[in-house]
Amino acid sequence: MTDINRTLVVGATGNIGRHAVALLRERGVAVRGMARDPAGLPAGVEPIRGDVRDPEALGRALAGVDAVLLIWPFPTADGIGAVAGAMAGEARRVAYVSALSVRDDRPPAESGVWGEVEDAIRRTGVAWTFLRASGFATNTRQWAEDIRAGRVVRVAYPEAARSLIHERDIAEVAALVLTEPGHAGAAYTLTGPAALTQAEQVRILAAASGRAARVEAATPEEARAGLGWADPGWAEAILRYWASLVDSPEPVTGTVERLTGAPARSFAQWAADHAAEF
Repeated sequence: MTDINRTLVVGATGNIGRHAVALLRERGVAVRGMARDPAGLPAGVEPIRGDVRDPEALGRALAGVDAVLLIWPFPTADGIGAVAGAMAGEARRVAYVSALSVRDDRPPAESGVWGEVEDAIRRTGVAWTFLRASGFATNTRQWAEDIRAGRVVRVAYPEAARSLIHERDIAEVAALVLTEPGHAGAAYTLTGPAALTQAEQVRILAAASGRAARVEAATPEEARAGLGWADPGWAEAILRYWASLVDSPEPVTGTVERLTGAPARSFAQWAADHAAEF
C-alpha cells in the first residue's frame, strides 16, 4: 500500500508522462494530468489544461495532490522558482526528470536548465527525487524522415556513443519513487543497458523497420542548423558534448534494474516498439 492518494503528472501527454499516468493508475493512485492539450488523456484521469508556469492553472492542478512528477519542457529555467514553491506548498513528494549531465560538484547554472531546476526544487525543502536520465531514445525520431525516404542519414559525430534510455523505463522509476518510501533526497542516474554509437542507432532503427540506411557525418554547419531550436550558446555546448562522446561514451548504469527489478530496455527494443514510425 502507498500513502500517496493523488498524483499530478506535469506533461501528462508526452512520451514519459503518458506511461507514468498509466503506471500510477496501476498502482491504485488517482492521477491528475496537466498538459497544454490534455484531450488525449485516458478516461479516469482528471485533465488540467494549461502551462505549468501559469499560476492559476498550476494552482488548480496542485490542489489536494500528495506527489508531483515534473517534466520541465522549456529550454531555460525561467519561472521555476514560483513553480517549485507552489509544488512544495501542496505536495509531499516531487520527482523531476533531470539529465545525466548534472553534476553536484559545480554550481547549478553550470549544469544548464536541469541543474537550475534541481536547485530550485531542492531549495523548497520538499522531499525530492531527481531522475538523471541519459539521452532519450525518443530523440532518434529526428532521423525518421530520412530513413523512411531511403536517404543518407547525416549525423553529427556518428561515432559518439550514447546509453539511450526507453521512455517507459523512466516512467516506471518515476511511478515507483512517487509511491514508495525511501527515495527522498536521491539523485538516480538512469541509462539504457549499452552505449551505442549514433551510426549504430541509425542501423538498428533501419533494420527494425525493414529498411537499409547509410550514415554520413554532418558538417558543422548542418549540425548547427539541426539545433536551430536552441540558442547559439546551448547549441555549441550540445555539439561539444557529442564530440566528447566519441572518445568517452556515456556511462551505463544498472539503476533501472536495481530499482524496478527488471533490466533496462535495449535500444533495439525501443526501435521495435516504434518501427512503424521509421
